[in-house]
Order: sequence, then structure tokens, then C-alpha cells
Amino acid sequence: MTKMKKYVRIKKAPNKSSWYANKIGQVFEVDREGYTYLIRKGPHHLTAVRQEDAELIVTENRPAEVGERVLITEKPVRKDYEIYEPVTVDNVNIYGVESYKNGRPIFLNHYEYEVIVNNEVKNEEADGMKIDLNAMGYDELIAHGEEVMRMIRLRSYGEGYKQGKFDAGMDATYMRPQEKTAQERRDEIVEQAKADIEGLKTDYSYAVPDSNDPDHPHFCFAEFIVDNEKRTIVALLRGNISCRVYARGIAKAAPDDCFNVHIGMSIALHRALGLEVPNEYLNAPQPTEVRVGDVVLVDSMKNIQELKVVDDGEYIGTGEYKAALTSIAVTKNLIRIIDDSRTEVCE
Repeated sequence: MTKMKKYVRIKKAPNKSSWYANKIGQVFEVDREGYTYLIRKGPHHLTAVRQEDAELIVTENRPAEVGERVLITEKPVRKDYEIYEPVTVDNVNIYGVESYKNGRPIFLNHYEYEVIVNNEVKNEEADGMKIDLNAMGYDELIAHGEEVMRMIRLRSYGEGYKQGKFDAGMDATYMRPQEKTAQERRDEIVEQAKADIEGLKTDYSYAVPDSNDPDHPHFCFAEFIVDNEKRTIVALLRGNISCRVYARGIAKAAPDDCFNVHIGMSIALHRALGLEVPNEYLNAPQPTEVRVGDVVLVDSMKNIQELKVVDDGEYIGTGEYKAALTSIAVTKNLIRIIDDSRTEVCE
């Protein structure tokens, strides 16, 4: 099986204190990715690069063919070629490949390069003919895709295929999936937020950039301060040894938003690490389905109350501010869900 690897080339940095602010143009191997690319800079050191700040390069470890682009992975002898430079293959033999730059050849053994397989790495000669799908909006992408499907159908029909059979196959393979409900999308975002809290760690710690020494960040653990009443979460990043606070980030739910501790913790953590907060967290859809453990706002006969939703079989004593899942308070008098964290937060 062909081994695939991923690299990123740094295009920009969010600010001067970012660890890669002075590494524009440099290429790093990707250890793993989520909302950010995580780069391994040592046996126990992972550090993050924002996706919008980097160009992704995907490679395969196999012999290249003429016309393919390859990434140089060993420092070449020729000084006008650089390691991690992408070049086009002009000739191939059993020992390696040959490429020309400014009319001068370079020979690469098969173990000195990897074949680039993604289209994101730009080929300057073809840039003028390339359609930039990443720059298109959703509606533009749909329109472009539908036009491509129409042309494929016409071409296939002209070559003698049965249109009905072709359409059925295309619809079965490429039909648009049903859009997810707001609740399904929110559930996904909550799970992603939970995963990000662990995924942003460099092995066991969070790496906070040091503005005076970007190559040696502070390794910290996270302390979260949750204020449910004020609907606010503060993330403090403390040094593993000194316990000194090196960075902090704050997340606060809007008055009309449903509070979720997992989304809030991830937002605060991103801000503490100096990372851009994913748009999904800032614009998560509101929940539409009441579940056990939610805190809801209901309009009772006496006044408007905040109640915690419990299972139908759980005993509800007087003055406990609880409501059964199928009670009238939840099914008939519900105003909105105000907290769907469904967890007990240890402070």
C-alpha cells in the first residue's frame, strides 16, 4: 500500500508573536490535523498552525511519472534547488527522476522525493487555467457542480450510453445528501469542541508561544473557570512546573444563546493559545430537542422559571426546580433551552 504523508508550507502568521511568524515559506511535516495542523518539533513537542495560514501538501511515496510534481525530501547537491521544493518531472529511469530549472537539470534518486498528489500545490505554469474551488461560495460551487454534471451527461449520452441508466447511477453516487438538522449540527459541533480540548495539546501539554523565544514555547496545563450564572468561561494556561499563568482566554455566551460548557471551553482555549476560533463555535445553531440534563426556561402559571430536565422516572420533590422530560412544563410551556452542557462541572 502506498504511504501518504502531509506537509504544510507557511504562508502567513496571525501576529508577530506567533511561533511561525519568521518561518514564512518554510515547510513542515504534519503529525495530525483537526481545525489546525499540528507540527511535531521534537519527540514530545507538537505545535499548531492555523489552516488558513498554511498551504497543505499531500504526497505519496512511490516512483514518479513524467509530468508529475514531486516534493524534494532530501537536501539536493545542487545549490539552486532546496529541500521541500516542488519540481516537475521531465525524465524518468530505473534509478530516479530528472527535472529542469532554468534550463539546468537535477537528478533525484527515487528515495529523495515524494510524489505530490493534491491540487492545492500550485503549478505556476497552469495557474491561469485553474479554477479555484476554494474561492467559490456555496451557491457558486453548487452551480458549478451542476453544470459539470450536465456536461458529463451530455458527453456520455453522445457516446451511446443510455441516459436513464446514466442518470440513475449519477444520482445514486453524487446526489446531494439530506441537510442535517440544527440539532444534529449542534451535536457535531459539541463533540468537535470536546475533541479539540484534547487535540490542541502537544502530547500532554499546551504550548504557549514565547514572544522572546518563539522556538521554545511554555508548556502548560489548562485551568477552566466556569461561571454558569454569568455564562462565562475563562481558560488559564499555567506552566507545568511554575504554575504561572502564561496566557488566558475568555468566552461568554450571548444573552439569547444556549450556553454549552464544551463549546465555551474550546473557544476560551483557542483564544488563550492565540488561535483563531472556528466559525462553527461562534455561530453554532441553537438546540431544538430537549434532553435529560438540559436546563430550560419555562412559562409556568406562576412565573417564568429555570428548570433542570430529568428522566420521567426520577422523583421530583417540591422546590427542586426540576421537570420531567415529558411533563407539561417541558412539552407545553417551554420557552427555550438555556444550557445543554449536560454535565456537572468541577471547579
